[in-house]
Amino acid sequence: MSMGIKETLEYIHNVKWSGSKLGLERTEKLLRALGNPEKQLKFVHVAGTNGKGSTSACIASVLREAGYKTGLFISPYVMCFNERIQVDGEYITDDELEAMTNEVRPITDVMKDPPTEFELITALAMKYYVNKGCDIVVLEVGLGGRLDSTNVIETPELAVITAIGYDHIKELGPTLTDIAREKAGIIKNGGDVVIYGGEPEVINVFEQKANELGAGLYKADFSRLAIKGFCLEGIRLELEPYGEINLPLAGSYQPYNATLAVTAIELLRNKGYKISDDDIIKGISKVKWPGRFEILGRKPVFILDGSHNPQGMEVTAESLKCHFNDKKFIFIIGVMADKDIDAMVVHITPLAKAFITVSPDNPRAMESFALAEKLKRFGVQVTDCGAVGKGVSEALKTAGEDDIICALGSFFMSPEVRETYSALRELADASEKEATTEL
Repeated sequence: MSMGIKETLEYIHNVKWSGSKLGLERTEKLLRALGNPEKQLKFVHVAGTNGKGSTSACIASVLREAGYKTGLFISPYVMCFNERIQVDGEYITDDELEAMTNEVRPITDVMKDPPTEFELITALAMKYYVNKGCDIVVLEVGLGGRLDSTNVIETPELAVITAIGYDHIKELGPTLTDIAREKAGIIKNGGDVVIYGGEPEVINVFEQKANELGAGLYKADFSRLAIKGFCLEGIRLELEPYGEINLPLAGSYQPYNATLAVTAIELLRNKGYKISDDDIIKGISKVKWPGRFEILGRKPVFILDGSHNPQGMEVTAESLKCHFNDKKFIFIIGVMADKDIDAMVVHITPLAKAFITVSPDNPRAMESFALAEKLKRFGVQVTDCGAVGKGVSEALKTAGEDDIICALGSFFMSPEVRETYSALRELADASEKEATTEL
């Protein structure tokens, strides 16, 4: 029986396979039943703690510019579910998602050990990319690397490992070495891997794994990067040997992710991919990546950011200081209860004019009142609003035109932040227009 988009999404989000179960067996079984579509595809496989989405988007943008039909698989989504599965910048349509789910459902319904939601989505995506005739797929890891469902693929064209930090400690381990070992699981026999770098113990893990598997290891060279200027529309950078590039991402960390992406592209070029210098410059200058230090509006400036772990919060704080110097900020914050919240908020409490706490729409979310109590211990002004939409409304109501609002803490609150902000701005613009007409 065919399903509409509402029933399709309900099926995908079904509690039957909610949560996270590390391991490859269920995904492998599901893909075998679908004819192993992943074996018909080529991949750039991207893991890391922070920056993997931005890096993936940059790589995909350059490959598209070079004329390759490019799949992009990301997690989580910011605007809508379909964002997770893209080809040449276009999201999978509702009709296509329905059709793919109907094709997979007879298999998943009878599996004794059913797949998780992410495993189901991974299998759907593989089949979809084959159907669309993708030349290459930029495949972002969901969690970790070694046991992530995306790691069912054979040796990719290239593995990419972004910045490593503390996150998902329960699943990946308590130390940077433990976390790096899990990320290193995407390095395959005889393949190549490019890494962001990091602490010596992290680099050592990657070097050992590459040596063990006979893989080539390359490190991004940030000495060839020079940042020429910041503005809210993006960053002007110079990257040898390409000259000046306008990167339309405002976070101060993004030039480093872009440099890692360009390093990956250069390695693909060495493998025979036809990618010109102009493709690189244009591809980076056209990249789009919503929800990462994204400016939703001005007067007041309203920033939507996906920072959700200590390292992410630290670089967001650096970006805020880069763009706004000594200004104080109104933070709308919602977090998952399993995060190291004290280690996250310590980076932003010195920058806070006030906090507004909210509860993202997710079973793992910390209740906003509990987060408010934690923040009060830092001696800052806190207002508990509960619902995300109410928090956005409260921030806009209390902020002056010269204030700066920053919503952060979890990707899961991003859709509601965006929707509420847009709706309230439309109302305000309509009221202003009406008042002007009456005058």
